[in-house]
Amino acid sequence: MEGFEGMMEGLLGFESGGGVMPGVKVSDITFAGVPVRVYEPPAGGEGHLRRGLMFFHGGGWALGTGKKGSYDTTNRMLSDELNAVVVSVEYRLYPEVHFPVPYLDCLAAAKHFLSPEVRARYAMDPERVAVTGDSAGGNLAAAVAQEIATDETMSVKFSVQALIYPALQALDFNTPSYLQNQNIPVLHRPLMVRFWLQYLGADLSLLAQLLANNHSSLHHPSITPELRARLDWTALLPPKRRRDHRGGGGPLVVEKGPGGPAKELPGLLDARASPLLAGPEVLAKCPRAYILTCEHDVLRDDGLMYARRLQDAGVAVTSEHYEDGFHGCFSFTVWPMDFDIGKRAVRAYLDWLQKNL
Repeated sequence: MEGFEGMMEGLLGFESGGGVMPGVKVSDITFAGVPVRVYEPPAGGEGHLRRGLMFFHGGGWALGTGKKGSYDTTNRMLSDELNAVVVSVEYRLYPEVHFPVPYLDCLAAAKHFLSPEVRARYAMDPERVAVTGDSAGGNLAAAVAQEIATDETMSVKFSVQALIYPALQALDFNTPSYLQNQNIPVLHRPLMVRFWLQYLGADLSLLAQLLANNHSSLHHPSITPELRARLDWTALLPPKRRRDHRGGGGPLVVEKGPGGPAKELPGLLDARASPLLAGPEVLAKCPRAYILTCEHDVLRDDGLMYARRLQDAGVAVTSEHYEDGFHGCFSFTVWPMDFDIGKRAVRAYLDWLQKNL
């Protein structure tokens, strides 16, 4: 497991420096007490309001920083090409904290970002503000987008959400993509389950129980049929994605799992941790979405199911799927790990924001 985490740390930019984008001003400050890095586009075009974009980095709620490597390079590109004020949030990580602290950090920063004072300071257009993130950051972006969308006290809300292979649920670790890609780097199935256990503040010895879906057995009194339907991949995935590796034909639902795991995972059914569990009335208020998924990724089906549920709720969704993609490829854009798939993914994402934000 340590080897996987070491690979993830390298991927998330611990060793690489960010690219230089002439004219982009970079400042490390705080929003509502949360450390952030602000990227301001080159001067010029006075009189025109800028786009705004809030970014949450990935890393299993335990690793990474938005200040280095490909994250920094991409955010500089976004600021420059979109004429956008980009804010990358340095939310607190495990083992210092666990859920809901990272989410609350991101929500506090987001509310500050959308405040009249900050919008005026950076000359941001209130109708062109996005929230985005990859992997665990995509989880946080989806959760924050839901909260802001349903908060009647917020006069300005996010216009769009852009989610890069987001982690969206912790009830079913036996979806087709979890089984198909369980041994595919850089995000092996046991590692993703471990990240979830850490995030939920649970005992890591429960890993085997979660891998077997014992934590979401029929014995769990709070998991209703309606709730299970919100992540029923047999209904939500496109036909060609409904692959079954167990021979049973449907989701793995254990009849009599041990009672312990459910009791020790208090955030398991909280939509702030698992945005895929949100009700249709919440999804209907969410901003239009861009959801990037990769074929060779345990999180593929999370993103595809969320795209379908948002569409069913009436939200406009662009679902960008890469048959040759793998988890983390969005960050493989900086030498010596500059892959063609990474460059294509970043370019498509940036082009979508250019047209939709």
